[in-house]
Amino acid sequence: MMNFPGVLRLLTWTLTLMLAISPSQAQPRTSEFKLANGLQVVVIPDHRAPVVTHMIWYKVGAADEPKGVSGIAHFLEHLMFKSTEKIPIGEFSKIVARLGGQDNAFTGHDVTSYFQRIAKERLETVMEMEADRMVNLRLTEKEVLTERDVILEERRSRIENNPAAIMDEQMNATLYYSHPYGIPVIGWEHEMAKLSPHDALTFYKHFYAPNNAVLIVAGDVTAEEVRALAEKTYGAVPSNPAVDKSRNRPSDPPQRAARRVEYSDPRAGKASFHRDYVVPSYMTAKPGEAEALDLLMKIAADGATSRLYKRLVVEEKIASSAGGSYQGSSLDYGTINLYAIAANAGDLPKVEASIDKVLGELRDNGVTEAELKRARSSYIADYIYENDDQASLARRYGWGLAVGRTVAQIEGWPDALSKVTVDDIKRAAATYLDVRRSVTGYLTPSAENDAARAPELPAPKSRS
Repeated sequence: MMNFPGVLRLLTWTLTLMLAISPSQAQPRTSEFKLANGLQVVVIPDHRAPVVTHMIWYKVGAADEPKGVSGIAHFLEHLMFKSTEKIPIGEFSKIVARLGGQDNAFTGHDVTSYFQRIAKERLETVMEMEADRMVNLRLTEKEVLTERDVILEERRSRIENNPAAIMDEQMNATLYYSHPYGIPVIGWEHEMAKLSPHDALTFYKHFYAPNNAVLIVAGDVTAEEVRALAEKTYGAVPSNPAVDKSRNRPSDPPQRAARRVEYSDPRAGKASFHRDYVVPSYMTAKPGEAEALDLLMKIAADGATSRLYKRLVVEEKIASSAGGSYQGSSLDYGTINLYAIAANAGDLPKVEASIDKVLGELRDNGVTEAELKRARSSYIADYIYENDDQASLARRYGWGLAVGRTVAQIEGWPDALSKVTVDDIKRAAATYLDVRRSVTGYLTPSAENDAARAPELPAPKSRS
């Protein structure tokens, strides 16, 4: 029989030992260099197994799209798996699979990333392939039209068939006045339906270049090995002086009025409350402010020990679940996101009132030293555990560097976290938990015959 008290003591001892390590001691050993063509490279050695994680990050995402062609960044991500002169149509992922590896890609508002996990001896091959499609992508009209149908179907399955996703999309569109974070990464359907080969290649030729990219290699390699391979593969790709590194985007005016969104759908399930606040990101916050927001939301809304969960679920029993988080990894703005699933459909006003009361207490009274210590310890433990995972490490450095942070800032996060005080958290709560900075949403189920739907618009004509 398992000795549960003994297991608990062991886990407690392990966590205490880990937290006794200073954050700087817990850092992986990294090397950073830049190729002559501007490609930034970070190497994270991990010699426990003969495998590597290879990630190329482009400093471009959906928020960099021209007006009227929403979804082109994500569409191009799909098209990057088509063909080059060296790689036949649709063979990229098949080649990686035959080499015993896995690959994938994703698009965000600020970044686009392509990655492979592969045996060490196959690293040069995937670097050659990735460098090839950085500059030699070939597209036919048939390929583009076929893949356009794929992304339209993806939107239908991920957004149109998901009431929570529709709600999230509508709230984002309301949260931002001018900034493109209000436009979904996948795009608006009526604009996606008109995307053409010209749109894709124009976007590709402008943004895909070594001087607009970051290469992360984590695994059983040395910096010298990666440098030699990077020079041989990516080093042959010319830089693009036309890349606009300033990433000029419209900024939002001051947030002056609280906004509300209500959406009812027969597929919605239980009624739910949602609220999003616009706040600074790690890139735009004052020193220590983003860390304070991170810790504030850890205490307020993360998990069963959070204030929101205990108040709404445990004490008042008006919600079956409640939580939230601070999303601060974006380039321009961050968000605070809160949600609660109402125990009964008519309880949403009670849920909102209770959440507002918890937030008011945080603004007025702040948090306790015990809460701060527990939240900080939890974050640093997660950070140390993450150091054991190649993909998580590659993502940590790649995302941070792609939005403009430095290796020193990325590695200095635990130290910055350790400097946050209860006064810093109270100040952040008082400043940013301001309902005028927010959108509040009610998502409710409706009877099938009561679902109010806008009339269907005729499909736009393709311009391809």
